[in-house]
Amino acid sequence: MKRENIQPQNFAERIVWFAIIWTYWFYVIGGLYIVGAAVAWILFFHLCRELWKQDEQTPQEDKIEIPWSIWVWIGGMLMMEVALVIGHLDNYLGLGEIIKSTIGWAKGWALLALYPLVGCLKIRPELMYRASALVCRTSLLVSIPLVLAFYLHLPQKLYVSPLRAVGGPSDAFFEVMLYEIDPGEGKPRWRLYTPWAPAAGFVANIYFFMVIQEKDRKLRWLGIAGCVVICQISASRLALICLPAVWLMSLYMSKLSRPLNLIASGFASFFISISTSQISEAIQNFSAMFTAARKDSSRVRAALGRIALYRWEKEAPIWGHGVVVKGPHMVEFMPIGSHHSWFGLLYVKGIVGYLSLAIPLGCEFLHMLYLSQRSIPAKVGLCMVMVLFFYTFGENLEILAYLFWPGLVMIGIGTQSKHIEKEKDHDENPAIDVYSETIS
Repeated sequence: MKRENIQPQNFAERIVWFAIIWTYWFYVIGGLYIVGAAVAWILFFHLCRELWKQDEQTPQEDKIEIPWSIWVWIGGMLMMEVALVIGHLDNYLGLGEIIKSTIGWAKGWALLALYPLVGCLKIRPELMYRASALVCRTSLLVSIPLVLAFYLHLPQKLYVSPLRAVGGPSDAFFEVMLYEIDPGEGKPRWRLYTPWAPAAGFVANIYFFMVIQEKDRKLRWLGIAGCVVICQISASRLALICLPAVWLMSLYMSKLSRPLNLIASGFASFFISISTSQISEAIQNFSAMFTAARKDSSRVRAALGRIALYRWEKEAPIWGHGVVVKGPHMVEFMPIGSHHSWFGLLYVKGIVGYLSLAIPLGCEFLHMLYLSQRSIPAKVGLCMVMVLFFYTFGENLEILAYLFWPGLVMIGIGTQSKHIEKEKDHDENPAIDVYSETIS
């Protein structure tokens, strides 16, 4: 069967398409960090232009619809900037620091509102699935020489891109690496085009739930294989847990409206209630095994969290400290609150920043859960929200938004009512979409 040729049909689709499929070319020149932020702002201004042109004569299918959950994201990320400014003022940081941190906000937290907003443009979900499958297929092919590089004793780092001069969190965002050695265990890990190995597992989880919707069977399986291989070679515990957990939960949650699921939920609740002690013990054992898998990493993460919570509560509970600072020797001088979005927000932006992420994430989950009962793109969006939630406990979302932005765009696409209408047609004639079983 000949593969359907999917190509971009408008300005927004072209920008998104080439930004994804050219991922490795941007990585080689050290431009991924720049591209991730630039695409968001370019398409935001394009959206504003389209809204300005929109009037009563605009065809219904071309009108831009911004759902309520996207407005919650916009409000939450604007509050992040408010917390940033007030935190700087409370801690007597100068105007220069405020400007510098605001630029960082524009390249980080702002993307969590801009990209779902971009998803409200006329971007087909099929285009996202195909682009994701292509970049994951490339990752599968690229992983082979990268693994061989370790066994051939080639150097870990090839170079740092001159684009580092543009500015960024660290050299890691502009390095071209073949592999890296875990300092705690001395074992190799592969990060591909990400700044550290666990981030590669994060991106693989984001792409996986789009790849499984790709209609071309060969490309779909190559993409799935690429995602699984990335999770393995990144040696990320969270990646290996998140992928099957989100997949299983999405299978159940996207069918909540079906009577059989409601009946099964009732029986499950009964058996869970009489097995609470056994379940609690199993969770504790699993947690101990998870921690023991990489003791040094778990120790540092736990210490960073304790320091962040203590200093947040005692020093800056409302608006936070304004900026990130390095921790003591016991945490290997890593920034306080790093490796954990919630601890990081409490330390830097206080309870205001914490709620500015928690409320949009919770609202988007409920919105996607509702829409996912009748829309395949919303089911994918629900998976994106769950992956983001999982990774709030292992990464700082804002610093990696330039990598997982396709998932944010997919959230925006999933909120569009036009896909719900298509799903209604599917209910009347299941032959319209023979591929929905991949996640339905």
